Amino acid sequence: MILSLVKRNLKLFFRDRVAVFFSLLGVFIIIGLYVIFLGKMMTDYTEHVLGENASFLMTSWIMAGVISVTTLTTCMGAFGIMVEDNASNRMRDFKVSPIRRSILVLSYVVSAMIVAVVMSIITLIVSEFYIYFNGGEFLSFQRFLQTFGLIMVSVFASSSLVFFVVAFIKSLNAFSTASSIVGSLIGFLTGIYIPIGNLPSGVQTLIKIFPLSHSGVLLRQVMMSQAVDLEYVPDHFKEFVGLNFSVNGEFLSNFVHMGYLLLSGVLFYGLAIWVFSRKRSK
Repeated sequence: MILSLVKRNLKLFFRDRVAVFFSLLGVFIIIGLYVIFLGKMMTDYTEHVLGENASFLMTSWIMAGVISVTTLTTCMGAFGIMVEDNASNRMRDFKVSPIRRSILVLSYVVSAMIVAVVMSIITLIVSEFYIYFNGGEFLSFQRFLQTFGLIMVSVFASSSLVFFVVAFIKSLNAFSTASSIVGSLIGFLTGIYIPIGNLPSGVQTLIKIFPLSHSGVLLRQVMMSQAVDLEYVPDHFKEFVGLNFSVNGEFLSNFVHMGYLLLSGVLFYGLAIWVFSRKRSK
């Protein structure tokens, strides 16, 4: 039964080209800003530090951020199916059928995760060609597998956060507004529009708290290491571009970044289930 529901949700999402477009709106904004403004500015800033590899490194930096953002924005677009079903009272039809409510909700979550994984992999492939045609090189097979694994973890964390937010949304207008806000702000919350080192300390703290920014850190480390050996990159530069996060003067380990993503995923899924159970009891 759940497979049929998941298949139905996937068909509805990919059939709606407008929904697919708006789920990638944040990605388009980031790429547009990088091509028009940020690319030359960041390359000029890093050229004296990294030499001829500056362009390759910074293109990898922005594309790692784009992939991280894609895991969240496409998840949110896919969860629009659940909001639409609820707003159009289709949910009531499901409730009077033999389908258990938990299976119905799980189908929306699984659908959103599948959409996010597929769209993120497509974004990764497109990003690799963009990097290649701008003078870089493709990821090695090992780094590609590492990136794929990080996408899976990022999708888990992103889907939990979106699931929690969507639990409070009842209308399509509210969902559209929330999607627009997320698409516009996600670049700031992940430290892509402006490198984290250029932001006030309070904003830097907010970025470090936001779960998806840790996905960006891990993806940057893998993708940027294809351009240069990161051991030779100065620590102040790593902190400036968000290649590493520091707390009390110490860089966080990759184990901490990964643990933060997984724990935030468990936390937000738990909170979302609690919200839905309270709604059901009422």
